[in-house]
Amino acid sequence: MEWVNFAIALGVAAAMAIMLARLFAGPTLYDRVLAVNSFGTKTVLFLLVFSAIAGRQDAIDIAILYALINFVATIAILKFFRYRSLEIALAQMSLRKALDGEYEK
Repeated sequence: MEWVNFAIALGVAAAMAIMLARLFAGPTLYDRVLAVNSFGTKTVLFLLVFSAIAGRQDAIDIAILYALINFVATIAILKFFRYRSLEIALAQMSLRKALDGEYEK
C-alpha cells in the first residue's frame, strides 16, 4: 500500500511541475494567479499524501491551514489587481455601481 501512496505523491509532484510551467508561461495575470492557486492546492494534496506516507497525523492540520492561507491570498491578489488597493470602501463600490448604471430605475 505504501507504493500506491508513493505513486500518488509522484503524480502530484508532476502536476505541481506542470503548474509551475503554466505560471511562467501564462500570457495574462489571471492565468498566473490561477496557476499559483492550483499550485497551492496541489501542495495541500502533497502534504496530505506525505502525512499518510510518514504516518504523521499532525501534518493534516498544517495542510488545512495552508489551504486557508492559499484561498485568502488568492482573493487578496485578485482584489488588489481589480481595485489597485486592498482598502476600497463600500461607499466607493456603491458609487461605482451607480455610475455604471446598475441602479437604474
